[in-house]
Amino acid sequence: MTSVHRLPTLQRREFLRRASALGVAGAAAPWALNLAALGEAAAQTAPSDYKALVCVFLYGGNDYGNTVIPYDAPSHTAYQPIRQTLAIPRDQLAATALTPRVALPDARQMALSPQMTGLKTIFDAGKLGVLLNVGTLVQPTTLAQYKAQSVPLPPKLFSHNDQQSVWQASNPEGAISGWGGRLGDQFLSANGNATFTCINVSGNAVFMAGQQAVQYQMSTSGAVAINGVTRPLYGSQACADALRSLITAERSHWMEQELNRVVSRSVNAQAIVASALNTLPALNTVFDTTNSLATQLQMVAKMIAARSSMGAKRQVFFVSIGGFDLHDFLPDQHPGLLRKVSEALGSFYDATVELGVANQVTAFTASDFGRTLSSNGDGSDHGWGSHHFVLGGAVKGGRFWGQAPEVAVNGPDDVGQGRLLPTSSVDQLGATLASWMGVPASDLSRVMPQIANYTQKDLGFFL
Repeated sequence: MTSVHRLPTLQRREFLRRASALGVAGAAAPWALNLAALGEAAAQTAPSDYKALVCVFLYGGNDYGNTVIPYDAPSHTAYQPIRQTLAIPRDQLAATALTPRVALPDARQMALSPQMTGLKTIFDAGKLGVLLNVGTLVQPTTLAQYKAQSVPLPPKLFSHNDQQSVWQASNPEGAISGWGGRLGDQFLSANGNATFTCINVSGNAVFMAGQQAVQYQMSTSGAVAINGVTRPLYGSQACADALRSLITAERSHWMEQELNRVVSRSVNAQAIVASALNTLPALNTVFDTTNSLATQLQMVAKMIAARSSMGAKRQVFFVSIGGFDLHDFLPDQHPGLLRKVSEALGSFYDATVELGVANQVTAFTASDFGRTLSSNGDGSDHGWGSHHFVLGGAVKGGRFWGQAPEVAVNGPDDVGQGRLLPTSSVDQLGATLASWMGVPASDLSRVMPQIANYTQKDLGFFL
């Protein structure tokens, strides 16, 4: 009978390895790490300062053509007939036209969506920049190489699930670790409590899973509690204590033992988070409570404010907003989504200023892929490269990084229908962010496994 309940040896070992990272990190002591985690983090010198990275994922594939929009007259003239009913008239872009500190070549100009006035303000202040045409790649790839299929390409291009995973993990759907989690691996021993290295306020994402680091999932209200343990059960504290003992006690069966260790970790972590958040003074920065992305970022700001009580010196956060798969209704729905993104990021940046950590916190946007520049009538279809934002006090903002694509269909920068062939890779983006966090050049490949394929490993958007 026993063999029926046992996993194959290799699966059992992997289960124990992953569960150990959950269970052993349950205590608040600096030694709440397993030996593998200590070895992974040994390359890092425990930092005396604090830094946090915040990934803002736009699920569905954001439409780059109506987010960062060609504004100079020749480019907008080329843009309008390609976009047809999707095009935003040039006279509606004047308030969000960007004047970068370093001009684009060929007198090119860009504007943000008219709904993104908040990000325009941060751009003008030099704390936000735009990374042009970034996407998943295996190695630098030209259009000729793409057409000839003479270089390796990201698997399953234009597939939502797979490209979300490739963006977040450098591997298609089914990946077990993402580069946010692998970045967290590098700093486990620097944090007083390893549990709070990778924090997800959006549910679950492979981006936050490390080889040893395990994402701690929260809601916008705080730590998720086991109600029967954190409050009297059936009106009885004795019942609550009995339940706690039942679900956290030592067990003889290995699966029961690992489950109880995970539950114990959750109970202990919830108590730490609740105590830390309850003692925080209220933020003066206003977040729109009707905007789900804003409330997620508000919780991130609160966790950053509570960093000292949790012993955190390096943290990675994940938040998200969906609804961007707009094959239809793009003119009606996309502006509202971009307004939410702009307002949420604007409030979050203001909160980091209020907390005095603006120079220590960097946020960036990401998405499954860009979309076609060409219109399908009422929307756009799955694409590849896209434009994204990086913001924070340490960012060399007020400028564009990367190469501005030509506004054309079947032009030199796309693989058809305005699907951009990326000229900057997610690996380069991740390596740049990891370097800022303190990962040495010799360890970048542990975070971004394909970075060795690139001569330029740092995209240069930090001061």
